[in-house]
Amino acid sequence: MTFFTVDELPATEMLPGITRRAVYLDHVMITFLNLQPGSTVPEHSHPHEQITYVVSGGMEFYLGDEKRVLHAGSGACCPPGVSHRVVVLDEPTVALDAWYPPREEYK
Repeated sequence: MTFFTVDELPATEMLPGITRRAVYLDHVMITFLNLQPGSTVPEHSHPHEQITYVVSGGMEFYLGDEKRVLHAGSGACCPPGVSHRVVVLDEPTVALDAWYPPREEYK
């Protein structure tokens, strides 16, 4: 894949109220997320490095023992193996996640 348009990437309902689209190469992946108000990503960890960036809207991001409210223009860096979870605030939210290595189950 050389060029893409986000709206033309296949959409997957990742969790209730959360839709994911992915673009990737051999060693890097970006997922584009549309999150509905009140939706949640339960606590989990994984062996991947993850950087989350909020494009619009807002979320509570729990990373290890810390909690931050993220709004457009802010983000979080998740090292491998660190537990994290998300609670979307009361507005539709758009975010993107960068991954290394790519998550095979998201392709």
